[in-house]
Amino acid sequence: MTYCLAMRLDEGLVFLSDTRTNAGVDNISTYRKLHVFTPAEDRVFVLQPAGSLATTHQVLDRIRVDLAAPNGTESLRSVDHLHEAALYLGRLNREVAAEHAQALAAVGADGTATFILGGQVGDEPPELFLVHGEGNYIHVSEDRPFLQIGESKYGKFLLDFAVTAGVDLDTATKVALGSMMSTSRANLSVGPPYDGAVYRNGSHELHQFRVEADSSVLRELQEIWYLHLLSVIEALPSLAAPEETDAVQPD
Repeated sequence: MTYCLAMRLDEGLVFLSDTRTNAGVDNISTYRKLHVFTPAEDRVFVLQPAGSLATTHQVLDRIRVDLAAPNGTESLRSVDHLHEAALYLGRLNREVAAEHAQALAAVGADGTATFILGGQVGDEPPELFLVHGEGNYIHVSEDRPFLQIGESKYGKFLLDFAVTAGVDLDTATKVALGSMMSTSRANLSVGPPYDGAVYRNGSHELHQFRVEADSSVLRELQEIWYLHLLSVIEALPSLAAPEETDAVQPD
């Protein structure tokens, strides 16, 4: 399983991905799921995958091959808009999955992958896209300016809070880590190290970081999170004992 998230905020973009992959409880590995491409000074792209690891790796290799090809080849260097990059990524993703579909189907396997694509091209506003295995995409909206792929349900409420409150990039990064912590605690197939990136609007530069499992920052964040969560619960009003007349009588 995987958990990747991305937020579009007033100041810029925040990305966070776990690194755990598994093919059963006895076959767990660690792979980076946050990939950055800066093919020119006026553009930056961040890719976060979920689904087939083999398909993901082949798609990433084809992106690199296209970037190394002569000018005139479609690539992340040649697109004029971020949505064109989403269409390009979708085409590669669909082609790679189709190439192996018959062989995978014969053994009951699924070779599809999904990507979060974020970044900025030129002077256009930064954007986030969810690119499906079929090759099409959706982008974030004003009402829900964040994306999740993989194991998304446990950490969603924190992202709702962050984007509603209009927090700054530093606070949003803490919220992203809180969302990741909630997910990893509920699902053992999600886990550290966590790879993150923060992009400030118009900078065309990305600040990347990794949070290891034994990180003092992660440990302190967990301690503060649990402490304040318990404080909030203790501050809630007590539930009065039901009146005897309201009690359900046994048959």
